[in-house]
Amino acid sequence: MQHNRKPSTEMRNSILAQVLDQSARARLSNLALVKPEKTKGVENYLIQMARYGQLNGKFNRRKVMDSDEDDDY
Repeated sequence: MQHNRKPSTEMRNSILAQVLDQSARARLSNLALVKPEKTKGVENYLIQMARYGQLNGKFNRRKVMDSDEDDDY
């Protein structure tokens, strides 16, 4: 497989399904409704990383704040 070729839409979706969990794919779809150009950039970045073996497993959204921290304000 040549690394400089753009993958087909079906291949793009397959790669994204392998590297993103279902909720991450849903958030990316929501972003596409508002910022399609930003979504393409994120997808291209993830696909490139996956093609070069720089991704290990699926991405999960990191929890930034614990629910307990909400009580501090």
